[in-house]
This record gives sequence, structure tokens and C-alpha cells, in this order.
Amino acid sequence: MKVLAPLSAFAPIYVGIVFLAFTPDHRCRSPGAAELSRRCGWSLAEELATCRWGPVGTAGCTTRPAQKTEVWFDLHTVLCLRPLRPWCDPQFNLVCDDSWKVDLFQSCVNLGFFLGSLGVGYIADRFGRKLCLLATTLMSTVLGVLMAVAPDYTSLLLFRLLQGLVSKGSWTSGYILITEFVGLGYRRTVAILYQTAFTGGLVLLSGVAYAIPHWRWLQLAISLPTFLFLLYYWCVPESPRWLLSQKRNAQVVKILDHIAQKNGKLPLTDLKMLFLEEDVTEKLRPSFADLFVTPQLRKHTFILMYLW
Repeated sequence: MKVLAPLSAFAPIYVGIVFLAFTPDHRCRSPGAAELSRRCGWSLAEELATCRWGPVGTAGCTTRPAQKTEVWFDLHTVLCLRPLRPWCDPQFNLVCDDSWKVDLFQSCVNLGFFLGSLGVGYIADRFGRKLCLLATTLMSTVLGVLMAVAPDYTSLLLFRLLQGLVSKGSWTSGYILITEFVGLGYRRTVAILYQTAFTGGLVLLSGVAYAIPHWRWLQLAISLPTFLFLLYYWCVPESPRWLLSQKRNAQVVKILDHIAQKNGKLPLTDLKMLFLEEDVTEKLRPSFADLFVTPQLRKHTFILMYLW
């Protein structure tokens, strides 16, 4: 159950954009706005409160009541500003003509997920599930903190891309680790429980974002606690199945004895049963094409592809 917790920290990375990129009250600057205010004789407050849309192709302003006249200007020359609450200057100005940069910000993390998923399997197989989980968690946390102090938009994009690259690794290695601790009959249940941790992270994220509205402090609040997951080095063992594949049998026996003791079971006396299961798995030689072998598998594969 300990390994479920890191997935709750994955939720802010994946959907935190909802709160981090919240669009504040603002007004879009226009070269014609100054001329509009000058001709109408407005202050900034009057400009924001009075300006309105006119007929198609024009934008207009109603002059002060004493004058009882209306002045109209070409829409291409003057941008009429909608009345809003007190105006603020959004950081990095990701609004108006630059609002597309918010989408690019999220696209970077999705690109990182894709690239990270290509190599995380090899890293987990080469260096172990536990080491992969700890290393990617550490890097993801550091990059999350760097995002909170990013001085400009370009560095923010770079940190976001790299965070997506490594955070997918922590999600995948954690999933592999937790499923390899149980038998085949329990893997479906464990996988479902692993996903519920993600849901829990979404609930926590909403509460934290409500309490901390400023995006930099919110980014720190969701990043710093994940340093605690590095304590897993001392309290989460390596996958026995991976250790078995590396011929580190002494460690396998030690871990399985500890698991048996916790579950009130007799310790495993013969590792041959585990070797037999691994040999059967290797002889099967599964491939991507297996997802389309039967009609039922094809249906489930296409449904999951569509959902994702």
C-alpha cells in the first residue's frame, strides 16, 4: 500500500494545469485604446466601465451625459474593452494574443509523458523497479520546485517537459513494482487500488488549490511534500521478481520471508516454483500484436485507446 502514495502526487502534474493556468481578470492592451480614451475624455476607470460594442464592423463609446452625443470608431483601429473587476497584469502575460502558450505548456508535459514511456521500461529492467521509482520521483520533485521559481516562460516550458519525461517513469515503475509483489490472481485488484490513489490526489489538489490561489506557491505546495517519498529507500523492498531475474536469490528469500511473516504465512522453502513461473512467462513471448488476437481483446484495446 505504501507504493500507492506516489500516484497521488502524479495527479497535480497531469491535471494541475486547471489551477496553475487559471486566467485572472485582465484587459488586453490595444494601440487604439489611448486614442479612444482621448477622444471620449475618459479616465481608465471610465474606459473600462463605459466602452461597449457597436454595430458590426464598429466599436463605440458613449460620451458623458452632458454632451448627449455618440462617437464611433472603426473596429480595426479601436479595441473596445469589456468591463471587468480590478485589472491585474498576469505573470508571463499568457492571455489575449498569447493565450495559446498555456496550451503549449500542457502539451510539453504530454510530450514528456510520451518520450518517457519509451525508455522507462528499459531503465526499470536494467537498474531495478525501486531505483527507477526513487530516481524519477527525486527528479520530478526537483523539477516541480524549479517550475515554481522559473524566471521566464521558456525555462518554465523546459522544466515542464523534463518533469513529464521523468514523472511518467515514477508512475510506470511504481505500477510494475506493486503488481510484481502479488500473484496473478490479485493483480487486477492491486491495479485498481493503484488508480484510486490518483483519484485521491485529485481530491487533495482541489483543496490545496482552494487554499493557495497563487500559482507559484501552489506549485511549491504540491512539489515539496513528494520529497518524503524518498524515504521509500528504507521501507519499500525491491521487486522479488526482478531480483530473481538478476539471480540475486539471497535477497529474494529475505524479502519473501518478511512478506510471509507479515501475512502470517509459512516462508517459501523452494524458489523453484518462482523459477517455473518466470520460465513460463518467458516462453510465452508476448508482443503488441497479442492485443488484437481475439475479438474480445480487440474490443478492449480499441476502447482503451479511444479513452486515452
